[in-house]
Amino acid sequence: MVELAGIIILGILAQWVAWKFKIPAILPLILIGLLVGPIAAEFINADGTKWIEPIWDETQKKGLFPGEGLFYFVSLAISIILFEGGLTLKRSEIKNVGPVITKLITVGAAVTFFGAAVLAHYLFGLSWDLCFLFSGLIIVTGPTVITPILRNIPLKRDVSTVLKWEGILIDPIGALVAVLVFEFISVEGEVGFTKTALIEFGKIILFGTTFGFTFAHALVFAINKKFIPHYLLNVVSLSVVLLVFIESEIFAHESGLLAVVVMGMVIGNSKLDNIKELLYFKESLSVLLISILFILLAANINYQDLMLLYRWETLALFLAVVLFIRPLAVFVSAQGSTLKTNEKMFISWVGPRGIVAAGIASLFGSKLRAAGVEGAEYITPLVFMIVLGTVLLNATTARLFARVSGVFLSKSEGILIIGASRVSRIVAQYLIDNGRHVVLVDSNQSNVNEAQKMGIEAHTENIYSETLKDNVEFNDIGYLLALTGNADINRYAVEKFGAQFGENGSFRLASKTELENSSISTEDGVFTMSDDFNNLMEVTEEYPEIHEFAVKDLDTYHNTLEIIKSDKDQIPLFLKTSKGEIHIIPSLDDDVEKEIDAKSVLVYLGKKIEASN
Repeated sequence: MVELAGIIILGILAQWVAWKFKIPAILPLILIGLLVGPIAAEFINADGTKWIEPIWDETQKKGLFPGEGLFYFVSLAISIILFEGGLTLKRSEIKNVGPVITKLITVGAAVTFFGAAVLAHYLFGLSWDLCFLFSGLIIVTGPTVITPILRNIPLKRDVSTVLKWEGILIDPIGALVAVLVFEFISVEGEVGFTKTALIEFGKIILFGTTFGFTFAHALVFAINKKFIPHYLLNVVSLSVVLLVFIESEIFAHESGLLAVVVMGMVIGNSKLDNIKELLYFKESLSVLLISILFILLAANINYQDLMLLYRWETLALFLAVVLFIRPLAVFVSAQGSTLKTNEKMFISWVGPRGIVAAGIASLFGSKLRAAGVEGAEYITPLVFMIVLGTVLLNATTARLFARVSGVFLSKSEGILIIGASRVSRIVAQYLIDNGRHVVLVDSNQSNVNEAQKMGIEAHTENIYSETLKDNVEFNDIGYLLALTGNADINRYAVEKFGAQFGENGSFRLASKTELENSSISTEDGVFTMSDDFNNLMEVTEEYPEIHEFAVKDLDTYHNTLEIIKSDKDQIPLFLKTSKGEIHIIPSLDDDVEKEIDAKSVLVYLGKKIEASN
């Protein structure tokens, strides 16, 4: 009981440490597991026992899981983690991520698959089937390790986008490759790649995809038809995932993981109203399972397994994967793209392996070792070495390498607008037309849909959740505009996200009460000193256009500004200087006003100024 409670407590503590120090959680989790497992047994406990013994030891009368219990738990836990990963894989995103990412998860994955296998074979002398299993496992990077590293590095948007989507899309692909290679290895007898192996391989594909596809549609149908009460939605979904995994395993051994990946992908791309809620639940459950899983897996490694890697070939394999295989995969995949050489170099450097690789490696390595496959004892420690090494390397050097390679953004010019109303969409379109990266977020799906129809990047988000802070594609955001119809939400948005997204300025709409009481000043960070949301909407309904008026000098600017303010159908928004800089009018200081020249324009919303003015 103490050991089980200790794993949960240590796991959540490791997750908190990872959040606090902005590092991938897998790093402290595996280190804790190694400490309470092989390190404690070899260097701390006099009797040579582990502080946490995952598998029951009859001689010591100690252990958490009897017999095959640990492997069953690992299998079920990984099935849930892979299902959650499948939920995030959107068909529309695959179409939109661009040729570089598409090549990275296909051509790049193939380069890693064959290149790493050749290295493992000639460096460690392992059989080709084990080498291909190893290389299939290290294909994956994974969002759980990429996101914490990128979240705190302001990068050029194309670079962060490539790394983010490679991590998301490669997770289920790498899992699928590893499962398929494992099935070839585990076919009984010396039949290798013969007719029997191909039949077993075909059964995995058939039953895995069939069960995953069928049960996914059945669950979506049941949820949409309200056959499942809301309070049972998450637990029923969880039970169906486990059912699919078990049923598929019964019909075709080792097809369960494929089934849950397919199931997650189908549900994630279906029209399901509760998909967000399902994602939040599965994400929370995955955090708990990952916390338990990796302490257990690391603790289950024996010191003798670690000593297998105490040779020069281990360092040679690691360096070759990081300095040769990964760059080769990136440069081949990015050939002919708009990415510059320094951007390709940074993407090549950042390739940490993640949770899926370590989890499946431990599961498959243990099964093959139990089956007596020669060399299987190398699989788990080799993959753990790649995982720990790449995560540690990237977590400590990614920021420095970004500066050295020139992809580090010294100033963030992107604009995040909270609220995607018609006003926000018009303002966003003007800013985009003037070369700014603009992102709209709103909890109203119809507003988001309208923005997306205009070609504006928009996301459905609840600003009271933490998901907005985790989006690595917002790394170039330096301005925050809170333009919703709710004054409290606007204030909350500025307070919560101002430090992260508003380093160059955070602005909100003033409330009607503030305007009536004249209780605001230019220092309060308001978007406009004279209009609230209702005024903006009224003007937008009548005159949904943004205009520019040339102001040749400071006097012309002030005179024109007063004319616009005096007309209820016109609202001043920005000053655009001859350098192309756009300033929100209440934020202007004397230095900016001195830059006004013949090419400067005053930007306003509403009725066009008559020529006589």
